[in-house]
Amino acid sequence: MFVGITNTPRDYAWGSMTAMAELLGTTPSGAPEAELWFGAHPGSPTRIVGGEGTLAGVAPQLPFLLKVLAAASPLSLQAHPTTEQAVAGFAAENAAGIPLNASERNYRDASAKPEILYALSEEFRALCGFRPVEETRTLLLPVSGDERIAPLLERLIDDSSLRSTFEWLITRGDGVEELIAALVETSAIAADLAWDTVRRLADSYPGDPGIAISLLMHTAVLRPGQVLYLPAGNIHAYLEGLGIELMASSDNVLRGGLTPKHVDVDELLAVLDFRPLPLPLLEPEVPQPGVAVFRPDAPDFVLTVVSPDAAAAGSASAGTVLPLTGPAIALCTSGSVTLSGYRLERGQSVYVADEPSLAISGDGMLFVASTGA
Repeated sequence: MFVGITNTPRDYAWGSMTAMAELLGTTPSGAPEAELWFGAHPGSPTRIVGGEGTLAGVAPQLPFLLKVLAAASPLSLQAHPTTEQAVAGFAAENAAGIPLNASERNYRDASAKPEILYALSEEFRALCGFRPVEETRTLLLPVSGDERIAPLLERLIDDSSLRSTFEWLITRGDGVEELIAALVETSAIAADLAWDTVRRLADSYPGDPGIAISLLMHTAVLRPGQVLYLPAGNIHAYLEGLGIELMASSDNVLRGGLTPKHVDVDELLAVLDFRPLPLPLLEPEVPQPGVAVFRPDAPDFVLTVVSPDAAAAGSASAGTVLPLTGPAIALCTSGSVTLSGYRLERGQSVYVADEPSLAISGDGMLFVASTGA
C-alpha cells in the first residue's frame, strides 16, 4: 500500500527562510521554515494527498517521526528522557493536572526520543554531548589569568566535576554572569572552533548560561552524509544547517538554555548523562554501492539513504531492492524515483505499508525511514 503524504513547514523563529524550499523545490512561504514533519505525531499532523484526513488515521501507532530540519540560528540546549523517565514524568504531570499544551509541561507523551541527524548542507553545526574535562581545561588555560574565568577552571577538576559545574552554570551561581562576559570577550580574539561557537551563541542569546556550557561540550561540524546519533540523556543543540532528522515519535524535550521557553533545571539534571563520550557519529552499513543504512541501537527506526547513482543502477538492472520489516516513509529530495511502481518527484513523500520490499529506480535522492525491528 502506498499513500501520498504532505505537510506544511513549522515556522519556528530559528528556521531558515530559503533552505527547505531550495531542497524540496517549493516556493518559500515568506516565513521561517524550520521543520517539516512526516509521521503520525499530533504535534504537526501529516496530511494525506488528494483526500481528507491525516496519516494518524491510517497509521496511528507509527513508532518514528521523519523531519526535514533547516536551522538558521541555534535551537535550544536540550536532552531527552529514557522510556522509563518519560513514563514516570508523563504520569506525574498528568496527576498534577498540568495541561498537555501548558508552557511549563516537560512530558507531552510517555515515550523516549532518541534521534539521528543526517547532514545535507555543506556544514551542519551542532553541540552534542560532554567532552573530557581536560579538553576544556586546555582551551581555558591560556586565559586563566582572568579572574572572571578562573572560577570555572577551579571547578573543572576532572570528569567527575561535570555535574556540579553544569549545575553552577545553569542556575547562574555566583560569578557566572561575570564568567559569561569574560568568555564572550575572549571569543572575539580567540581562534578555535569552540570559541567560534561562543561567539555565535552570544549573538543569538546574550548572557545565556548556554554560552559557557557550550565549552563543556563537543562542537561538531558535519559534512554532507555524516550522521549524529543522540540517545537519551545526551545534551545537544543544533546550531545551523540543513538536515534530515529521524526520531522516535515523541515530543519530550528537557531544555537547558538558549531559549525563551520553560527550563526545568531539576528535571534536566535528572535525565542528563554526564559521562564524557566521543563525538556521537553513527557509521552506516553499506549493503550495496550507493545505499547507506543508519541503524542506531534504538528499536524505533532505521534510516536508509539511496543515492541517485544507486537509483539509476536499479533502473538499469532492478538491482536496488530495499527489504522492509514494517511500515516506512519515503522522501525524494532530488530528481525522481519509482518505488515498486509508485513514482515520487522531488519534494514528494509517501507512506508505505504491507510491502515486504521496495524496488527502487530513477535518478533521484531518496530517504526511507522504517521501523528498526
